[in-house]
Amino acid sequence: MKLVIQRVLNAEVKVSEKVVGAIDNGLLVLMGIEKEDGPDDVVWLVNKLINLRIFNDQSGVMNESLIATEGNLLVISQFTLMASTKKGNRPSYTQAAGHEIAIPLYEMFVTKAEEKLNKKVARGVFGADMKVELLNDGPVTIVIDSKNR
Repeated sequence: MKLVIQRVLNAEVKVSEKVVGAIDNGLLVLMGIEKEDGPDDVVWLVNKLINLRIFNDQSGVMNESLIATEGNLLVISQFTLMASTKKGNRPSYTQAAGHEIAIPLYEMFVTKAEEKLNKKVARGVFGADMKVELLNDGPVTIVIDSKNR
């Protein structure tokens, strides 16, 4: 499982011109799920994500976490994160999990994040054509792969 994490001042995701998820001050997370991923990947990544110290403290040093700042979270599924570009010029998505694996893990991720943060997590629509807008703060962008613990 792979996350691309962006610290944002605001972010929103639209489906068919309608806003389906939006946040101010927090993290926008693009989430890719592989065939081999499971619940242990979800638990590890949720804990890593909410405790990742990438928000500025009073001294302007990245020393605060999402949970400490009571920031917001927007999670969007993105199978293209699992692309392999080793051969040729056309990315291969053969390692991306199908809906039967990916949807339950995505839902589990959002549910566990809501439990840990004690607030609603904004989300995209799994499998939909989405338009994402964000104002990256910093910019701060971090990639975490549960296979590289």
